[in-house]
Amino acid sequence: MRENVPENNRPATGYPLPPQIFNESQYRGDYDDFFEARENNAVYAFLGLTAPPGSKV
Repeated sequence: MRENVPENNRPATGYPLPPQIFNESQYRGDYDDFFEARENNAVYAFLGLTAPPGSKV
């Protein structure tokens, strides 16, 4: 999966720090991206999922 992490999100040396979040093989972001999506009530969009009816988008 490391090869699916975009070049601009890879550290200059070594490996990307966990967690790196994927949906299938599509890179969705890291912990900071997830935390920001959570704060903005956009977790489903961040994960690339359709929000269930009645949920906060």
